[in-house]
Amino acid sequence: MTHEHAPLTAHRMGIDTHQEPVVYMRRDCGVCRSEGFEAQSRVRIRNGNHAIIATLNVADNELIPAGSVGFSEAAWKLLGVVEGTPIHVSHPRPLRSLSHVRGKIYGNELSREAIVEIIDDIVAGRYADVELASFITACALHRMSLAEIVDLTHAMVDAGERIDWGRRPIMDKHSVGGLPGNRTTMLVVPIVAANGLLMPKTSSRAITSPAGTADAMECLAPVDLDIAQIRRVVDAEGGCIVWGGAVRLSPADDILIRIERALDLDSEGQLIASILSKKAAAGSTHVVLDMPVGPTAKVRDAAAAAALSAVLRDVAHAVGLEVLVVTSDGSQPVGRGIGPALEARDVLAVLRRERDAPRDLREKSVALAGHVLELSGNVRQGEGALVAERTLSEGTALRKFMSICTAQGGFREPEIAPHRAPIHAARAGVVDAIDNRRLARVAKLAGAPHDACAGLDLHVKLGQRVERGQPLFTIHAQSPGELSYAQTFVESGSEIIAIEAEA
Repeated sequence: MTHEHAPLTAHRMGIDTHQEPVVYMRRDCGVCRSEGFEAQSRVRIRNGNHAIIATLNVADNELIPAGSVGFSEAAWKLLGVVEGTPIHVSHPRPLRSLSHVRGKIYGNELSREAIVEIIDDIVAGRYADVELASFITACALHRMSLAEIVDLTHAMVDAGERIDWGRRPIMDKHSVGGLPGNRTTMLVVPIVAANGLLMPKTSSRAITSPAGTADAMECLAPVDLDIAQIRRVVDAEGGCIVWGGAVRLSPADDILIRIERALDLDSEGQLIASILSKKAAAGSTHVVLDMPVGPTAKVRDAAAAAALSAVLRDVAHAVGLEVLVVTSDGSQPVGRGIGPALEARDVLAVLRRERDAPRDLREKSVALAGHVLELSGNVRQGEGALVAERTLSEGTALRKFMSICTAQGGFREPEIAPHRAPIHAARAGVVDAIDNRRLARVAKLAGAPHDACAGLDLHVKLGQRVERGQPLFTIHAQSPGELSYAQTFVESGSEIIAIEAEA
């Protein structure tokens, strides 16, 4: 007969451990000693019939009241307890799926059953962050076969909810990423929806970039909508732009993204599974994928783009999606703003047809919207961009965007950072190269995407002539410390914007 210890009581510590559930016990706690728990042990925390798995931290002082278990904010919310709730602590069952992860680390191919087991355990919260990092790293680079990527995509879809819109086509658009700015989705959705098509866009937050579409859209309207709210918005307006993590559409993806962000890693196999599982779960049937290609973009050259496009098409076909991959110029950022609020400002400038709106953002958005319209079959080949341009220039896209914002909870203007500093050209000449990765790094050091108004404003483009002392970009920050941090990075490293002196 299994002996169960007398319950301990729940104590809220008020410690932010992001999304990882963590609990705290005293070293002299009888349960802790008798069970042999140590720091970083995985423990099962039960409140009646509801249980979670958490990582244990051990305290040697009286920070935790005697007879209590301390909870981080993430653990507190997951278990749904109140102060003093009786809590039982025990060892969790062994995770068999970790043996599959270890096998992958040593180069073994994962079977469909193994992948399903891993994803089910991840979604159930049974993996510690270090174990999640092991899985992500084991699958990094080009270590996943086509069969593994297909199985991973299916497993990620099946682990959550799935929306069925009861009709076709359901349009979608996604960027492979790696290019700062490039906030085209927020323009494509209202253009497509204004032309009578359904485009329920569930977007991600930033992984390794200074902003994701959800981060930028959140500067203008609420994005944390549940499935019932998404249906209401789409029924009314034909489209939405919401955060996919607020609903259980491919929930493993959001867990993995949190760790990928910390590792600053976005592996090819998981990138493909992430993109396509979200599309399939959201009920999309037709997807245009934007693939920026450039020396400092995520996809570096034409050969890499062709290889990735082929795998994307194969996996999409296997999960029932019709996909069009469009390669685009990834040699420099699209738009001026880099960071959530600054990118949102650029989107509004294009929609409002302001004289100084970023031309490159407008042109690329029109082209992509044209591809989406043509892929639907509702617009003839070669006419999509013309229809998209007319929708934008006549103000129809702006009216649709504002209606979507209102339906999602209300429109607001993006905030402006209180602290700004320009970075000047050290010499005169022509802009020869822009390092996308280092530019994105500056924006992140300034506080993006955590501080929505942080980031930078880019003032120059490739081929543009500049004078010595001319501002190349302006850093925006919420605090003086973050502004200084970003400035120090700029001054201590190699050139972010290369200027070739004129002969």
